[in-house]
Amino acid sequence: MQKRKLGRSNLEIAPLIFGGNVFGWTVDEKGSFALLDAFLDAGFNCIDTADVYSRWVPGHKGGESEAIIGNWFKARGKRSKVILATKCGLEMAPDKKGLSKAYIVRAVEASLKRLQTDYIDLYQSHRDDPETPLEETMAAHAELVKAGKVRVVGASNYSADRLKAALAASAKLGIPRYETLQPNYNLADRTEFEGPLQDLCVAEGISVIPYYSLASGFLTGKYRSEADLGQKARAGGVKKHLTPRGLGILKALDTVAAKHGATPAQVALAWLLAQPAIAAPIASATTTAQLAEILKCAELKLSADDLAALSKASA
Repeated sequence: MQKRKLGRSNLEIAPLIFGGNVFGWTVDEKGSFALLDAFLDAGFNCIDTADVYSRWVPGHKGGESEAIIGNWFKARGKRSKVILATKCGLEMAPDKKGLSKAYIVRAVEASLKRLQTDYIDLYQSHRDDPETPLEETMAAHAELVKAGKVRVVGASNYSADRLKAALAASAKLGIPRYETLQPNYNLADRTEFEGPLQDLCVAEGISVIPYYSLASGFLTGKYRSEADLGQKARAGGVKKHLTPRGLGILKALDTVAAKHGATPAQVALAWLLAQPAIAAPIASATTTAQLAEILKCAELKLSADDLAALSKASA
């Protein structure tokens, strides 16, 4: 399996990243261990999480996903085989949020403790913090890199203007820059990333690792009417796509999938992998059967006609 470099760093990842937001939310620890084992056994190596996962669940305080991954590292002893990505900056408590130097230093220590490791491969600013100077944020990240606690830094949910400014701040200070960007990007959600942000990433050699790669499950084709949503945890994220455009995207996915003997999810992920600047989409699974299905996207090669049909349907 051909690995892809993250930006100008020496980190190389397989072409699909496991989204760890499900750990401790829709999958318990035992199920999470089984998924992580299967993911690694299949030759994939990058896991993405965040300190705030899964604070949105009643009774949770954040850190649940990182803690499960840490327990898995301790149980399996496979830390060196994993490119571990996590994030900081979203609110963990009223006094625990943002990208100030003081908070980043606190946040990374808490993540390292939960993850039961002494380094994070890719440490990402979860969301832009306009109240903190970019120079302060980038300098704080640079100190973590110098200390060996972080190998590479990345951004998530940044606009083109702010990402450009962050790159300029790093260049001015002569310190490590953001090598990755994590935006919301998929066949159903294209406007946020395509255009100036994608152009900037291509020009600067920044690797893009999109989240919501399957639009909260919509692009799997499982949900074609409101009746299909039931009591699903992600129903809210899917409902907005049940429009004539959304159903047109599913129709195009069905056509391409039938041609390749593939599934809509595999095709949706393969379309992402073919887009400029994309290193690997982030996708989650709650069962090993689901995981085995989506991992096959790495072997699926879509033709120019396939890609054009999907792009047209989702324009």
